[in-house]
Amino acid sequence: MVFHETYMKTAIELAKKGEGYVSPNPLVGAVIVKDDIIIGSGYHTKYGGLHAEREALKNCRTSPKGASMYVTLEPCSHYGKQPPCALAIIESGIDTVYIGSSDPNPEVNGKGIQVLRDANIKVVTGLLKEECDSLNTFFFHYIATNRPYVTLKFAMTIDGKIASHSGKSQWITGESARAQVHRDRKRYQAIMVGVGTVFQDNPVLNCRTKENPVSPIRIICDTKLRTPMNSKIVQTSKEIPTYLATCCTDKSKHSPYEMYGCSILVTKQQNGHIDLNDLMQQLGKIGIDSLFVEGGGTLNWSLLQENLVNHIQCYIGNKVLGGQSAKTAILGTGFDTPNDSPAFKLSNIMCFDEDILLEYDIIT
Repeated sequence: MVFHETYMKTAIELAKKGEGYVSPNPLVGAVIVKDDIIIGSGYHTKYGGLHAEREALKNCRTSPKGASMYVTLEPCSHYGKQPPCALAIIESGIDTVYIGSSDPNPEVNGKGIQVLRDANIKVVTGLLKEECDSLNTFFFHYIATNRPYVTLKFAMTIDGKIASHSGKSQWITGESARAQVHRDRKRYQAIMVGVGTVFQDNPVLNCRTKENPVSPIRIICDTKLRTPMNSKIVQTSKEIPTYLATCCTDKSKHSPYEMYGCSILVTKQQNGHIDLNDLMQQLGKIGIDSLFVEGGGTLNWSLLQENLVNHIQCYIGNKVLGGQSAKTAILGTGFDTPNDSPAFKLSNIMCFDEDILLEYDIIT
């Protein structure tokens, strides 16, 4: 059993290499073992590319006949952008397949396992299931809801401020913590802020990492379509896919942004603002499975109020700002009592020099 887990852990690490490249497909890694030696391995490298199982078979140094495959997710059995992986496994002569997670996609959902068993291939399921499931939190949520998995990320001082009373926020955390933010941006398919953040910080919202940076799609919540034409967001929209979500239906106001490369998403209106539920449905329809929200307190509150938040990343920097008018991470009208707040479970703690990252999953 120890060796089985070792091989699956190798497959898990391979799968992680696909972060930022495969959405809205799942992360998958595969390892082929024969006579206790890894003879082939692979992972899903990009959306539309070969699946992990076919990559591993392609990379085999010797015949896989009689070998075992360790794969983090149930092999597909249907034709999509690629032919069925279950068929490739059968044709290869592999006689045992160890699977981490079942695939909840209705087109798979146990069918891949059954196809393999019908071909007299031994199938063992649930190997390191928890670790394999955690690879595809975004994918599983997206398949179940047709909406993106939403993470709120914010950095605050010890006394809970995200900026000083004068509006200055650079920098609450140090370089190590900020580098982690860029690594996390790569994991998500899209990043979202409100137009207020564009006015305040004029951000680029790109991914600045050393290893092949992939910048997420940018979503700007802009009810009245006020994003400045000279903002870095608009000026770089031909380099990084950018959507302006708005309630403005005036196409003459859309055109200048579209000329720069922005796409316009017109949403329903709710109390004079963007209907965030409608926005999430639209983002799901265009294939966005995960959303990293780095907006201000107003957007954060709106998402929480609509029960659209799945995860929170709270960075705490080693500073104190004070000030009654200094903004906090969650604004809006607020909940009436602590009992009205959503319940969250602490899922991770990380330290970056003098800064701390606390991560919470919502308890549903």
